Order: sequence, then C-alpha cells, then structure tokens
Amino acid sequence: MTVHPAAAPAGPAPALPQFDAGRIAGLLTPAGAADALADALRAGLDPEGCPQRGSLSAPGGELLLMPAASAEYAGVKIAGVAPGNPERGLPRITGSYLLLDGVTLCPVALFDGAALTALRTPAVSALALRHLAPAGPAGRLVLFGSGPQAYGHLDAVLAEREPAEAVVVARDPGRAQALVAYARERGVAARTGTAGDVAGADLVVCCTTAREPLFDGRLVAPGALVVAVGSHEPDARETDTALVRRAAVYVESRAAALREAGDLLVPEAEGAIGPGHISGTLADLVTGRIPAGGRTGCPQLFKSVGMAWEDLAVAVALFRAAGDE
Repeated sequence: MTVHPAAAPAGPAPALPQFDAGRIAGLLTPAGAADALADALRAGLDPEGCPQRGSLSAPGGELLLMPAASAEYAGVKIAGVAPGNPERGLPRITGSYLLLDGVTLCPVALFDGAALTALRTPAVSALALRHLAPAGPAGRLVLFGSGPQAYGHLDAVLAEREPAEAVVVARDPGRAQALVAYARERGVAARTGTAGDVAGADLVVCCTTAREPLFDGRLVAPGALVVAVGSHEPDARETDTALVRRAAVYVESRAAALREAGDLLVPEAEGAIGPGHISGTLADLVTGRIPAGGRTGCPQLFKSVGMAWEDLAVAVALFRAAGDE
C-alpha cells in the first residue's frame, strides 16, 4: 500500500503535558477556579445547552462520560465512581480529563480527573456562596462529610468568608476529628457535632455519599444558605422535603437539575413542589439577571449536580496558568 506523503507521520508527537493532583493544587485555588467559572458564564456560556452526562454501569460502580466544548477548547472527563474503593485504600472518584484544541481537536493536556473534580466542585459552591450569602464574617459553618470534597469545601468557604465556628458532622469519628484538626490549622474554631447543629448555622455544606436526608430542614434558619453537592442521582438526596419546600432554590441548570437532582425530584414526586419551584440559576446570579442575596425570609438552597462545562472552564484555566509559569 502506498502512503501519501501528506498522510505520512511527520515524526514523534510531543509529549502531552500531564497535570497530577499536586500540580493542579499548586496552579489554581478554589477562588481562582470560581473566577474561571464566572468568566465563562459572563462570556455567554449557557449551561442549559450543556450535553447530558453519560453513564454506564460497571462491575465496581459507575462510569461517567462528560464532554463539553467552547470556542477555543473542547474536553471530556472519563470518571469512575467506585463505592468500594475507600475500603481498598483507593479514592472513590477516579478518572482522567483530556483537554483538546477546539479547532483541530488535537489533545493538548491530560489532567487527573479526581483532582480536577476535587477543585471544580468546591469552586462551583464558592461561586454560589459569593452571590447567595452576605459578604464579610459569618457565624457557624456546618459541614457534612469528611472526604476530599469536605476538605475542598472548607478551603473554598474560608477563601470567601470568615466563619466564627466550623462544625463537622461525619459518620467516621476519626475522619471527623482529622477534618476538625485541619480546620483549626487554618485558624478556625472547630469541633465535631450533630445534625441538630444546623439550627444555629449561617452556612450548611453537604458533600457526602448519603442517599437520604442528613438533617431536619425545619431547623434551618431563614437567611441561612445550604449547599448540597453530594449526589447527581434522581433517587438520592442530602436535603429533605421540608427544606426544599420552604427554601429559595438555585441550581447550575434547570434542565440538569430536573433530570438528576434527587433533592428536588423526590419532593416533586411527593407533590410538595412543582418544576417552577427553582428560583434561579448560577448564570442568573453571575450575570445579574436576578439580584444577589437570594429571597428574604427563607433559607437559600444551592443544589449542584456537577456539569461538564465546569470541568472544561477549570481545565482551561489550569492549562493557561501553567503556560504563565
């Protein structure tokens, strides 16, 4: 077979830049990642048009495929959710993120997918916090969970606000105490607590693998902000119907939330709320289409399911930050 000269290999391809967890953490803070997300939304990105998350059952759990594209770049995350991994000493979330040039679709960088997710998710929450919680010192932060997302969310909150106290609520006492110690190292008065501590909280952050509500939503004070990020499954939730019914609800995308957010879909199936219960989206807040601060006289709830456009925006910011080194 004759190979056309134009189709012949020009030589060995340059090595693809790789970003491991350490490099990702050193290049971009949660606040910087939140800035990248805000810039993407202000530039006109519409999360409602983002491709759906692909899902495939695998022997150890679930395989997720999350593609996205912008004018300059495209990318895809292949992530595994393996519930049995922590018992093996392995991360529950695994995978890789491939960033491509938007015009040629040639790969330009490869990222640790779990580390990218560990940065992206707190950044989304930090962006919501900027627009839904009062600026300046805060009172009590109640943090549900003790895994990587709990640490990431603690860092993200501390970058945006100054809580007087952090209360950790987690199933594993040893891991809860470790997170308390980390919070104290960051200069925050911290302790372990119970679900009842939400009664005096200004900010409640849920980043767990729970499939049932973590606390009684009737205890949450008007004006408090609840952020729930732990689930993207329609039959799993971290917050209860009582909270959702009385809260002003904000999401990344109405379409994604009404497809994947069990925190909203379960109350809707119960007849407690309708699809119109959502007060607004992250894009509405960032672009000023709705006022910051949320509705008065009720709790604010931000429910995140995680979306591919967020991974792309943060990966591009990391790639550009590496180029500036």
